Amino acid sequence: MKNYILLFLLLPVLIFSQKDSQEIAVVKKFQKELNAEYLNPKETPLRGENFKNFKQHPFFPIDEKYRVTAKFTRTENAEPFDLPTSSGNSKSYREYGKATFQLDGKSYTLNLYQSLDLLKQKKYKDYLFLPFRDATNGKETYGGGKYIDLKTPEGDTITLDFNTSYQPYCAYNAYDYNCPIVPEENRLPVEIKAGVMYEDIYHH
Repeated sequence: MKNYILLFLLLPVLIFSQKDSQEIAVVKKFQKELNAEYLNPKETPLRGENFKNFKQHPFFPIDEKYRVTAKFTRTENAEPFDLPTSSGNSKSYREYGKATFQLDGKSYTLNLYQSLDLLKQKKYKDYLFLPFRDATNGKETYGGGKYIDLKTPEGDTITLDFNTSYQPYCAYNAYDYNCPIVPEENRLPVEIKAGVMYEDIYHH
């Protein structure tokens, strides 16, 4: 009987640990795939010595604090707009919705966007784009901000895992890539110590 009671008491802990392990596994998979992409000469944005010398990305330690469940509010009748890019041109987007979340007891809101160009491709019909800036930019991360890739949510919540945030290609190669500039409304006044870090050794 004592064994059954102990198992009953431990069950929530075991379930919680398993959930944590699954979430961490997702982040590790993201890290592995990103490193593989940059090591692949057919996919990498790196050129010349930067590609030759690349081994792997530096990452912040995985921190569950930066995996948040946000309240999602869909933007009705959103008009297309031109988002400026690093090359001085622009790309067409529309605001899909807003994600409001808590971090260290304070509330923040970020806008989520859809690329009108990607919407033309079936495989990207549920793709959302989250560009953001935070207080690590220009120090541990790229000065221009970071991105997160998301899927359109079915309900009124969406998970934002900053552990899967990454630098745009132009952070590593400003000559060949044209990257959207983070809108001012997506600037966070706090440090987000999660995702890919940045070593200022690239030409940009």
